[in-house]
Amino acid sequence: MCTLEKRGNIFFLTLTGDDEHRLNPKLIDQIRSALRQVRAESTRGTALVTKGEGRFFSNGFDLAWAQAVGESSSRQRLGHMVNLFKPLIADLISLPMPTIAAVSGHAAAAGLMLALSHDYVLMRRDKGVLYMSELDIGLPFPEYFMTLMRSKISSPIARRNVAVKMGMIDSAHDSAEETVEAAMRLAEQLIGRKWDGEIYADIRKASFPELCEVLGLMDKVKAPSKL
Repeated sequence: MCTLEKRGNIFFLTLTGDDEHRLNPKLIDQIRSALRQVRAESTRGTALVTKGEGRFFSNGFDLAWAQAVGESSSRQRLGHMVNLFKPLIADLISLPMPTIAAVSGHAAAAGLMLALSHDYVLMRRDKGVLYMSELDIGLPFPEYFMTLMRSKISSPIARRNVAVKMGMIDSAHDSAEETVEAAMRLAEQLIGRKWDGEIYADIRKASFPELCEVLGLMDKVKAPSKL
């Protein structure tokens, strides 16, 4: 469901297969396990690129898994996924290296939140769609979803109509292959700076105090030094 590969100083986290990469407890656990390995092996001048195979980067939570137990228990399962996904977002926000999402397919709902949790979002312009489907299917936004969007999307108009992509992505490319290639080039530029990963993570967390508070990372945000 996901693989982790390191080429030089770049980690590649790939959501594998030709399905929709729906986020269920198993996939969330696999991604968190991969991120723990990335954190453990991080050195000065490393970066992470996350990508998905096929037509989807991720189509959000696995609603079929939630509904498989019947309507009475489906909300409980959905709430379970919401709770499991929150620390995954915290893992990415606190990761001690630059992170890049190569969105080479559709990213919807929690899949979009996964992409926005990276420092840079690169996207294919021909087929990729960014979409929040919660209103259409009658689900409220979790608090940390809204905080993440407020932190990462500067335009209120874009927050109301997320698919417009106003201020949401860093660049757009003509195909899935070109999107991943652009992500690799950006990663090479970033690792060439040889930044201290812990300092990089501290600056990132300090840049999003509201989000870090919701994610429970505030005690890990270091106060800026006084000159």
